[in-house]
Amino acid sequence: MSYMSAKLSKHDLLDPPDLSRTDKHDHAFAVEPGTWMGYADGTVIFINQTWQSFEAPEIAGAKQNTHWLTILHPEDIDQAQAAWIAATQKNAPLHIKCRLSTPAGWQWHWMCSIALPAQIAQNAWQITATPVQARNDDVQSLTQELQNYRNMLDASVDCIKMLSPEGRVLHMNAAGCRALGVSESEGFGQRWLDLLPQEVRAAGLRALNRAARQGKKTQFAGMSVSGGKTQYWDNALSPVVNAQGEITAIFCLSRDVTLQRQAEKRLRIASEVDALTGLPNRRVLQAQLTRSLRKHNDSRQFVGLMLLDLDHFKHVNDTLGHVAGDHLLRALSKRLQACLPDSAFIARLGGDEFAIVYSGFTHIREFLELARHVHHQIDAPVTYAGKLINGGMSIGCALYPRDAQDLSGLLKAADTALNDIKAGGRGGVQMYSIKMMQSAIRAADQLERSRQIVRDKAIEPHYQPKVTLADDRVIGFEALLRWRDASGLHYPRGVEEAFKNYDAATKISEQMRQKVFSDMARWYQQGLPLLPISLNAAPVEFLRDDYAERLLHSIQQFGLPPTLVEIEVTEHSLTERNAEYVGRSLNVLKKAGVRIALDDFGTGHSSFANLRDYPVDCIKIDRDFIHRMQDETVIAAIVKAVCQLGPALNLQIIAEGVETRQQCNALLTVGCEVGQGFLFSPAMPAEAVEKMLADWKQRFQLLPPQAPPIDSHNKLHRIR
Repeated sequence: MSYMSAKLSKHDLLDPPDLSRTDKHDHAFAVEPGTWMGYADGTVIFINQTWQSFEAPEIAGAKQNTHWLTILHPEDIDQAQAAWIAATQKNAPLHIKCRLSTPAGWQWHWMCSIALPAQIAQNAWQITATPVQARNDDVQSLTQELQNYRNMLDASVDCIKMLSPEGRVLHMNAAGCRALGVSESEGFGQRWLDLLPQEVRAAGLRALNRAARQGKKTQFAGMSVSGGKTQYWDNALSPVVNAQGEITAIFCLSRDVTLQRQAEKRLRIASEVDALTGLPNRRVLQAQLTRSLRKHNDSRQFVGLMLLDLDHFKHVNDTLGHVAGDHLLRALSKRLQACLPDSAFIARLGGDEFAIVYSGFTHIREFLELARHVHHQIDAPVTYAGKLINGGMSIGCALYPRDAQDLSGLLKAADTALNDIKAGGRGGVQMYSIKMMQSAIRAADQLERSRQIVRDKAIEPHYQPKVTLADDRVIGFEALLRWRDASGLHYPRGVEEAFKNYDAATKISEQMRQKVFSDMARWYQQGLPLLPISLNAAPVEFLRDDYAERLLHSIQQFGLPPTLVEIEVTEHSLTERNAEYVGRSLNVLKKAGVRIALDDFGTGHSSFANLRDYPVDCIKIDRDFIHRMQDETVIAAIVKAVCQLGPALNLQIIAEGVETRQQCNALLTVGCEVGQGFLFSPAMPAEAVEKMLADWKQRFQLLPPQAPPIDSHNKLHRIR
C-alpha cells in the first residue's frame, strides 16, 4: 500500500479517503493489516481503515488522536508499553504479540514497528497489526513452499550444498548426502573439506577461499569413493551476498561427470593408441619427442629418432590377405617392444610405418647398434596359418641436435634418410646426412617444377630420327621430352625426379602423348607420309593396372593406326614389384598392334628370359655400350652377341647414342643395322619433322601409309 509521499501534509494524512465510495478494487484495502502512524508520545499522524475498526466503540469519538496502546487488551498494555518505550529510545524495531479490540472481539495480532523516514516526519513511527492466524497461514505457506523447494533439490541428481563462508555445511540435498556418505543429522554443521577425499582437499580449499574471500565464482574437479566405486565431479562455488553486499553463504553445485570422464578416456585412448597393435600413435609420438627435445635441450646427450618401414608390405597383403598383413604388424610390434630398452619409446605411425625415440645417449655408436638390433627383429619369419611370412625393413635415422634443431626438422631428417635407403634398393639402416637433404630439396624442386610444366602446358616434344646405318635412311622417330619457359628450352634431367612419382609421371606422359598424337594426326590429315613414333614409359606409370587402356584410348581419340605407335620400356620396369601389371599392359598393347621396345638394354639386370616372357619387338642398346665398344673388347663382344642373337629371336636391334662414323662402322661390322644419335640428327621440333615429311612427299611422290609395319623392307627416306 502506497500510503505516504514526501509531499503529503499532515492534514492530508489525517483525512483518509471516504471508503463509502470505494470500488471493487478498493475492497482489498479492508483486508490489509492495520496501520498506525504517529510519534513516540502517541500523537497520531495517520491510521488506515483497518486500524479504525480496532478501536473500542466507547472511545470511538476520539479515534483520530488515540494512542495505539489504547486498543490493546488491558492485560497486554503494560508489556506492550514497556516494549514500545524501549524500541523508541533505542530506535529499534518492535515485534510483539497482543490482543486487539476488533468488531469481532479480542483477537491476537502481531504488532510490528518501523521508524518512518525523515522526509515523512521526524521521529515518527509506523505500527502494523497483522492477525496471528494470517501470520500463521503465511508461515505455513512459507513452510510448505520451503518443503517443495527441498523436495525439488532432493530430486536433483546434482549434489547441492549451502556452505557458510567458513566452509561448514549449512544444508545439503539428498544426492549430496549420498555422494559424501553422510546423513543430514551428522553431515550438517561439519567442515565441508573434511568430507572430501584427501587428494582434492587442497583444490577445494583454494576454491572456497576464492569464493568466500574474493567473492568470485570458481570451479574445480573433484572425486569421491563410495563402496569401492570412484566417481568424478565438477564442482562450482558461487558466493551468496545480502543487500549490503556481504557474503553470507557459499552455494556449491557438484555434478557427477563420471560417465563423461569415462567417455573422454575412451576417446583419448582411441585418439592416442593404435587399435591394431596397441602402440601409441603419431600424435603421442610428437608429444613424446617434444618432451625429449625439451629435456635434452641444454645437455650434451643426443635424442635419436628411427623411422621404420616394412619392405614390400603390400605384397604380403596382396598375396596372403590383409589379415595376414595385420598379423605381421602385431607380431613385429611385440618383438620391437621386447627388444627396446626402457629409455626407448615406440609408436606406430600408420600402415607399415613405425617410429622409435631413444634419448639420453652420448655416443652415436650406441644408437646405431640399437638400430641394427631393431632391424634384426624382422629376420626371423612370422608364421601365419601355417605359412611363413618373410619380410624386410628399412630404417632411417636422425639425431638431435646434430641433424636438426627442432621437432619438425628431426622428423624431416629421419624421413629423408628413410627415403634415401628405399631409393637405393631398401633394407638396412641409414643415418641422415646433409647431402641427403640437398638431394631431397632438389627432388622436391623438380616435382614442383614438373607440376608447373603440366599446369602451363609447356611440354614441347622433339623427335630424333632412327636411321639405317648402312645408308642413313629414316625408318621412324623417337619422341623426346622437352619443355619451354621464359628462359628457353629445357631437357628432361630438370624434372627427372618426377618420373619416380606416379601422379607427376602420368600427368607429364599424358600431356606428352596428347601433343605427339596431335602432331601425328595433323601430319596424317595433311597427307604426309607418316613413320612410326616411339614414346617412353616410366616404370612408375605401371603402378596402376590401366596403362594400356589409357594409351589405346588416346590413340583412338586421335584416329591413329596403333601400328604407328611404339612404346619403349626399360629393363627396370620388368623387374619391379608391379611387373605383372607391366606384362599384362604390354600384351594388351601388342595385341592391339602397338610395338614394344626394350630401352637401355644392358644397363639393368639384363636377361634374355625377359625377351622370352614379354612381347618385345625391339632391343635398344644403351649409349654407354656404344661409346665403350671401340676401346673395350669385352663390351664389343657383348654388343656383337646381342646383334647376332637379335635376328634369331626375331628382334630388331637399335643402337643409341651413335655420334661418330667410327662407331657407325663398328656397329655395321657386328651386324647392327639401325641406330640413332647426333651423327645423324639431334632431336628436332615438330615443325622440322613436318617440313622433312613434306619434302619427302614431294620428292618421292609418297602416299600416306596405311599403318605400315617396321622392318628392313620398308621404303626408307634418306636424311639430307
